[in-house]
Amino acid sequence: MLTIKDVARLADVSIATVSAVMNGKGGVSPELAQRVQQAMEALDYHPNQVARSLKVRQTHTIGMVIPDVTNPFFTDV
Repeated sequence: MLTIKDVARLADVSIATVSAVMNGKGGVSPELAQRVQQAMEALDYHPNQVARSLKVRQTHTIGMVIPDVTNPFFTDV
């Protein structure tokens, strides 16, 4: 499994720089941002959303408790 370290190594930048580019934070020159993006594309790197949600403690998921799944009202919700 690829990590942010692999992207940083290929782009020859720090892990913090890769993180800043991925999170859209400022302070990274356009040239470095482009190098990081190219490294991510070359490695076909995509952040692990499960790991990310554990870190930030947000899943953007809601749950519902339904008392009767056979009730037509609840199937329409």
